[in-house]
Amino acid sequence: MRIGELAERAGTTPRTLRYYEARGLLPARRNANGHRDYDERDLRLLRQIRTLQDFGFGLEETRPFVECLRAGHPEGDSCPASLAVYRRKLDELDALIGDLRAVRAQVGAQLARAERARDELAAEAVAPGGPEPGCELGGQP
Repeated sequence: MRIGELAERAGTTPRTLRYYEARGLLPARRNANGHRDYDERDLRLLRQIRTLQDFGFGLEETRPFVECLRAGHPEGDSCPASLAVYRRKLDELDALIGDLRAVRAQVGAQLARAERARDELAAEAVAPGGPEPGCELGGQP
């Protein structure tokens, strides 16, 4: 198939395919008249790359999976290098999850502090001579 057909079937653009080719991820086969020529294996490579990118893998992180498919493995993730990339990505995700949990705890603490401050202001406002509660949002005093 030609580059336009492959791009359409893979849900990408010919420009992206040329970029992958330049990066060595997609083979650069040419037919007799010089046009790029692709087959179903190339479509499979592209689908593997796109799926991994959808999962958050960088383009270079897809290389071991592509090489595994090219080596004839039925799945691009059954080779040792692919498994190593999976492990690294899981470590990254675990670290991000830990960071997000820490941020969530901080935001939760800030919310609790802000709600206590609001409640204290409201309690003072109902006391005779207490300050009038105010809010800078919505034009309220």
